[in-house]
Amino acid sequence: MQGYYTYPDDHPAKPRTKRIAVVTQGQKLGDETRGYTRYRYIAELLAQEGFEVDLITSTFQHWDKAQRDTTRACYQNLPYRLQFVYEPGYKRNLDLVRINSHRVFANNLKRLFKSRFSDNSHAYDLIYSEIPPNDMARVCAETAAKYGIPYVVDVNDLWPEAMRMAVDVPVLSDVAFAPFARDAHRVYNLISGAVGTSDEYANRPTADREAPYAKRTVYVGNELDVFDAGAQEHAGEIEKPDGEFWVTYAGTLGASYDIETLIDAAVIATQSDPCIRVKLLGDGPDRQRLEEHAAKVGAPVDFVGYAPYDLMAAYLCASDVTVNSLVASAAQSIVTKIGDYLAAGIPMINTGSSPEFRGKVEADGFGTNVPAEDPQDLAAAILAFASDPDLCTQMGARARTVAEEQFDRMRSYQEIVSLVRELL
Repeated sequence: MQGYYTYPDDHPAKPRTKRIAVVTQGQKLGDETRGYTRYRYIAELLAQEGFEVDLITSTFQHWDKAQRDTTRACYQNLPYRLQFVYEPGYKRNLDLVRINSHRVFANNLKRLFKSRFSDNSHAYDLIYSEIPPNDMARVCAETAAKYGIPYVVDVNDLWPEAMRMAVDVPVLSDVAFAPFARDAHRVYNLISGAVGTSDEYANRPTADREAPYAKRTVYVGNELDVFDAGAQEHAGEIEKPDGEFWVTYAGTLGASYDIETLIDAAVIATQSDPCIRVKLLGDGPDRQRLEEHAAKVGAPVDFVGYAPYDLMAAYLCASDVTVNSLVASAAQSIVTKIGDYLAAGIPMINTGSSPEFRGKVEADGFGTNVPAEDPQDLAAAILAFASDPDLCTQMGARARTVAEEQFDRMRSYQEIVSLVRELL
């Protein structure tokens, strides 16, 4: 595998240009159709701001569960240098094979940094990485500490806290997840700064350290112009019968996301309003079980499946209400799809238990909160919106304003640039 054994520093010496390594294990690149784009956007933005940037990522594409052909043209001639680190891969999102795959990636990342800094003691002036994966972040943190450069951690999920959603066995889970907790403790004690995808996540290091650190809250967000262009381009592909009221969820059909309650709520709501229809955009390990449950209870639910981003945008804009549907014990705070929900300019029903996001829904006025795992209350909220077009219009307008002011990357990600300049 190319790049597996040696990672020479083939940068020319440019002491006047600050070099930044942006490290992420899961990212949509080139013309790939699935995945997140947060760190690619950060790399592009930092390059535009005059930094010399390496985006370091995996040879394995997490969403396609396949190795990338790293020689393809779409990975070349970018505003940053793309560096692939070998990872063997896995088939399931939570099993020992994935844990081992992450370990291999972390070890190879360590080899990359060692090679780079042995060739050039000023190989990088700052390292910026996501967490999780925790072992990858630990390599970044310890490398930065060893060479005396700043390290910024971007907290976009909590491991092992979120893992307990899928596996929570007394004592056994504590033992199994101890290495993740150890790595997190080590990382948070070595950071120079933290970026969180919510206030809760930006403050997460305080659970492991007393020393102050620079921090920013920057929501995952989206590129509003890309969202709008995609919605407009694919609007004609969405067939919505007259009079139907669409309640839409977009995202993973998995453990943290309470889709079963949404299905049950749809059954209850249609007893009062037969025009209500639920659209589920996405895929995941629970899809078959949920499809069977929906058929059993006769729910007015359409499993659309995975939709490319542009088509998803068109579906959201054709919908009447979105649902941020989370189980009561979910560790998530402000999830990735919130920016897209808000960009659609329609109200949101939130079942998430995060105090931060529930407060935001209320304070910003773009939707309503209901208790998690309560189909009766969720059905009542759906019916309330379906019977009040003016309320939908008002809250939808507020949602779009919040998207423009707080979730559009062109504006909000400047906080990351500010933090990087501060630390350099």
